Amino acid sequence: MDPFALIIFGITGNLSAIKLLPALYDLEEHGLLPEEVTIIGTARDAISREDFAKLFDNALHQENRHHQHPINPEVAKKLLSRISYMHGDLTDPKFYSKLKTELDQKQNSCPSCRNRIFYLATYPNLYQTIFSNLRATKLNNQDEGWSRLMIEKPIGHDLASAKELDKLLNQYFNEDQIYRLDHYLGKETLQNILTFRFGNCIFEPLINKEFVDHIQVTAAEDFGIGSRGGYYDETGHLKDVGQNHLLQMLAFSTMENPNEFSNVAITQKRIDILNALKADPKKLVLGQYDGYRSELHVKSNSQTNTFFAFRTEISNDRFRGVPIYVRGGKKMKQTATEISIVFKNRPNRLHLNLPSGEEPNVLIYRIQPNEAIVLKVLSKMPGLNTALEPSYMQFCYKHLSSDIFDPYLRLFYDAVSGDQTFFNDAEEIESEWSFIDRLSTGNHTAMPYKPGSWGPKEADKLIKADGREWLEPSMAFCNIR
Repeated sequence: MDPFALIIFGITGNLSAIKLLPALYDLEEHGLLPEEVTIIGTARDAISREDFAKLFDNALHQENRHHQHPINPEVAKKLLSRISYMHGDLTDPKFYSKLKTELDQKQNSCPSCRNRIFYLATYPNLYQTIFSNLRATKLNNQDEGWSRLMIEKPIGHDLASAKELDKLLNQYFNEDQIYRLDHYLGKETLQNILTFRFGNCIFEPLINKEFVDHIQVTAAEDFGIGSRGGYYDETGHLKDVGQNHLLQMLAFSTMENPNEFSNVAITQKRIDILNALKADPKKLVLGQYDGYRSELHVKSNSQTNTFFAFRTEISNDRFRGVPIYVRGGKKMKQTATEISIVFKNRPNRLHLNLPSGEEPNVLIYRIQPNEAIVLKVLSKMPGLNTALEPSYMQFCYKHLSSDIFDPYLRLFYDAVSGDQTFFNDAEEIESEWSFIDRLSTGNHTAMPYKPGSWGPKEADKLIKADGREWLEPSMAFCNIR
């Protein structure tokens, strides 16, 4: 990895605490950070080095469902020694002059650290001010090294605002400098779909309209919105995760063979799927869990959705006519994120008359938890009589290693390496928003549902209208503690 300087705007915020600082710790622990690295964290408040060290320690040791392994004190100490803190007002041009002076001074002892990554863990309303000041101080130029920008979702709140943001980004950065981060693209199983499908010759010939009955995509969470009410209540679940995470899951599992493993080839195949999705507003169900309006920073009369389900199809030769059901929600029965490819039953299938004999074969890409790729099949139960039971042929990551790289670690490593394959480009973001805008046209009431359920009953009606049912994610496979 090339030496570089990392500048984190908003290092004291929640995003940095739960995502970025743990990912930097993991990079340090795995020896992936170069010895010549400069890390500067910025925020508005003036805090002492001692207080920053406490903030850093709390970030690594807080309860965090994304980062659940022990912290080595020596590794944490080494990483902390690499980070300097600079307070200041991001709307003040003088702050950027101060930042440039600090970087120039550090580069006197590290001449090769002229590569820079600017990581924005701030609100979008600060972007233009940050960008214009970076350009005014020439911090975004690439005369002596590369300069890159990492930016988190949300990239807009609809197609029009996404286009405006992309226009703004391209005023100050070239497209090859911009790394739009959707952390699902860094998840191990999602990336492995490409190898599983196109690096083998077994299943790919079966994943088409001749053999596939339907596809289900589920992203269920058994927890609520926590302290995110201020942001979440203005966004809703469909736009918070449906527009990005779930559409990416769908694109990976249905895209055509990219023929080569390159950013341009893979991204274009994802875009092709997004552009081929049919949006039917009549096939959209929104929900809100009981008690949501009592959450912190949520309006007492809020109509914001915490659940969505929709039916779509892909208008291409491979999948034309194959229904796809997508759902995601908060405070559901269990936490599970997966893609299920449900295969058709052939007319001459043996044992259709036996109990369970009509259960379909299902190919499951489990994104979390118990990360795996699993094929659900029927097998004969041991004994003298012929009785069937569902079984799982499973590839489990925890069989191979207890250490699955955090998506932020992987994506940060890719950004430093200059690999944009698992980041979104402008056209891809705009294709996602185009679909969501068309899908959510009109008035949709968020129907109530009880916490601990699978969402409102209207979501069940959506899929039952086609003679199908939602699959309940199984915890029976790869359940290794």
